[in-house]
Amino acid sequence: MLRKEDKPEVTNKNKTVVRSMDILNLFIEHTELSFQEIIELSAIPKTSVYRMLKSLEEMEFLEKGPDAKYRLGMLFLKFGHLVSMRLDVRKIAYPIMKELHEDVKEAINLVVRDGDEAIYIEKLDMKQKVRLYTAIGRKSPLYAGACPRAIFSFLPEQEIKDYLDSVDLQAYAAGTITDKEKLYEKITHERQQGYTISHSELENHTSAVAAPIFDHKGEVVAGLSIAGLEANYQGENIEIFVGKLKKATAEISRQLGYEQF
Repeated sequence: MLRKEDKPEVTNKNKTVVRSMDILNLFIEHTELSFQEIIELSAIPKTSVYRMLKSLEEMEFLEKGPDAKYRLGMLFLKFGHLVSMRLDVRKIAYPIMKELHEDVKEAINLVVRDGDEAIYIEKLDMKQKVRLYTAIGRKSPLYAGACPRAIFSFLPEQEIKDYLDSVDLQAYAAGTITDKEKLYEKITHERQQGYTISHSELENHTSAVAAPIFDHKGEVVAGLSIAGLEANYQGENIEIFVGKLKKATAEISRQLGYEQF
């Protein structure tokens, strides 16, 4: 519980955040600004501006050039690239996902990497009678489920090993792989066959097949899956789904500039 004496401190911190955003917002209309220009445009006291600029510079939100003028820092370039990439993948993938969904009548999911997790950025399941647990914005660990693992299995070998060394494997459903040796064996096999498959890994009685999407540099940037009730993912159905799925991911990758030799 907060004490009365704690509240002014919290208020001051919030005020600092708001004022820092006011300073950053100045760079929407201005490419570069001097210290004095920031003071005049923001109407924030000089000492406060100085303190906030130092913090924003240390966190790489802003950078100060040799001319003593401030500009947006590299952090915005990094985040901007990630947002742009995700929007590009979704924009290119959507019509192909829609066509695939119309064909197989199963849920189609698109995920991208978000640190040690995969985040669902698009989903189509209008033709599917039973709704699955997945939803846009939901996150899953990279190791669990066919769609997240479609990214994980195709990362550089050292990155896979580093991840496995650091992660604590948790069970999400009856089929979640929690043994690191078994998981590594599965990853190796999936990388060789070019697609991933899961049964009851994130939700009981559900299955999915997934494949990676590559960019112009040949790096995996997303995963696409066909998912539904486990009973539909047996025998020749898997081969049929995989064939249609890999055709879709190949086209998305091609439009992202990937050239497979």
